[in-house]
Amino acid sequence: MSTPSSHALAPSPPLIAEAELLGTRLALADYDGVLDWVDAAVARRDRAYLCVAAVHTVMAAREDPALRAAVDGAAYTVPDGQPLVWALRALGHKQQIRARVYGPELMARACARAASSGQRHFLYGGRDERALARLAGALEARFPGLRIAGGHAPPFRELSDPELDALAAEIDAAQPDVVWVGIGVPKQEKWMATMRSRLEAPVLIGVGAAFDFHAGLIPQSPALLQRAGLEWAFRLAQEPRRLWRRYARYNPRFVAAFARQWASAASRNGNTAR
Repeated sequence: MSTPSSHALAPSPPLIAEAELLGTRLALADYDGVLDWVDAAVARRDRAYLCVAAVHTVMAAREDPALRAAVDGAAYTVPDGQPLVWALRALGHKQQIRARVYGPELMARACARAASSGQRHFLYGGRDERALARLAGALEARFPGLRIAGGHAPPFRELSDPELDALAAEIDAAQPDVVWVGIGVPKQEKWMATMRSRLEAPVLIGVGAAFDFHAGLIPQSPALLQRAGLEWAFRLAQEPRRLWRRYARYNPRFVAAFARQWASAASRNGNTAR
């Protein structure tokens, strides 16, 4: 077992460049860069959390102060949505970011690494205990050697302080290195911000619908639609009653707000050139 001194001697997590998009700092990184950061944070027993943002997260954070604070408190927020990558590239970051860091794929690649490294992972979220057990079984079957330290499917309501204390004790007793949080935006970001100081686990990562995807409860969008930035349309067709308001509200607002940011940046660059 490692000792506190060995943690202190571990190298610091690599710094990841960031760029601002509509008020949110987004990491300019690929999967390996993010996972290298996670591994280093675990080795040092740091205490941090990562947000995985789509258009919904970026736009909702402009309206919800608690979500804004939670996103700002993350060590990094990675661009999960393809439109965010296009926007960052349009703002001049073509060399720094070529593709998104998709939450379900990030989780899969992290589990593949953990199957070899021995990292312990905890699953917080899911529709219910049966769905969570199905997720754990699917991950362990796909990644032999993966150590699932435990899991907890919370009720669909806010937890009281005593319940949060009991939950923290449960998670700490499992001694995970990474806690995956799949309770959706904005709940998972706010949960990580609230629980960060209560938990000993080095890294918390919010990945939304990745739990349902990996458990086989909801099909993932075809790769062609993902590359075209139309994953939202596929998900809308799968869950129209739950998602239509989100996309109708935030997608047009994102396009309009980004157009203003791009025009402002282009104007400043033009003035600088003159």
